[in-house]
Amino acid sequence: MNDQRRNGQNEVAAGGRPTLKTIAFMTGLGVTTVSRALKDAPDIGEETKKRVQLVARQVGYRPNRAGVRLRTGKTNVISLVLNTDEQLMGFISDIIYGVSEELASSSYHLILTPYSSRNDPMDPIRYVVETHSADGVIISQTEPNDPRVRYLTEHGFPFATHGRTHTGIEHPWHDFDNHAFAMQAVRALVAKGRRRLALLAPSPKLTYYRHMSDGFAEGLEEQGCSGVAFRDAWVDMPVERIKAAATALLRRGAPPDGLVSGSGAGAFALVAAIEECGLQLGRDIDIVTKQSTPLVQMFRPQILVVNEDFRLAGRELARAVRASIDGAAPASLQTLAVPGGVEVQTA
Repeated sequence: MNDQRRNGQNEVAAGGRPTLKTIAFMTGLGVTTVSRALKDAPDIGEETKKRVQLVARQVGYRPNRAGVRLRTGKTNVISLVLNTDEQLMGFISDIIYGVSEELASSSYHLILTPYSSRNDPMDPIRYVVETHSADGVIISQTEPNDPRVRYLTEHGFPFATHGRTHTGIEHPWHDFDNHAFAMQAVRALVAKGRRRLALLAPSPKLTYYRHMSDGFAEGLEEQGCSGVAFRDAWVDMPVERIKAAATALLRRGAPPDGLVSGSGAGAFALVAAIEECGLQLGRDIDIVTKQSTPLVQMFRPQILVVNEDFRLAGRELARAVRASIDGAAPASLQTLAVPGGVEVQTA
């Protein structure tokens, strides 16, 4: 028995941490072949890759990241930078699921880098870049002139953004077509006989505020109906504040008879305000909202919904950042999810 097989056998017998030698011993392959199979090298056959990967999973093999970094300069880590104050229902868990699903068959692992809106959003970005604790980052809540995008681009650090920017910098992104969503929502409300419409929009500091607001305005013009100003609340506010602002809106003169909400959580707050004002959803007023889970229509079947798939967003962002690490052109790493239309709950 050669030294390689003897070492692998000893590791298995001793119950130590599995290594490449362990997998080589159990598969009868060379360490180099095992290593290349785990990296999905094109010169290794598919059956060999499957056999090696199966054994690696069975023995609980995990690469020594310190060793990998010393040998290659890479961490094999993707950092997902998330705002812990995020109010969008299902956003965080579904984004994480989507990214993890896409990375599962790769050598990359996901780490979460949280921050609060009370702190500088540049802090986690600087930390990752300066410590090189990841090979690439994914960021969300993009702004028109996002300083994170400029910083990452200037430092040549691979990244992808959930949402677009207006920086003039070509970079990888995935976005939902909020302009199309708002236009579809207006058309659906007008089809229900609604003529005075209000929009619960994202924060004006975010890029998709402009997309959604422009789509809403174009929808009003197209349908010949009027807009009711609703500037006291945004979808990323706590639901209690949204409810209070919506209650005040509905109690003033000439209130809206149709509402468009940029998030499912916002729709919950709007329904609470409607019912507090003694109005009936579907009779006195209608709502169209984005949703990422079926909970919205389970809550009130009368709500009209447009689905946004955050798991898809996670998968697309993971693909984009991996390709960015491999040197793909940013313009080829930009995807836009188009809403499938307004859905009405059927009895």
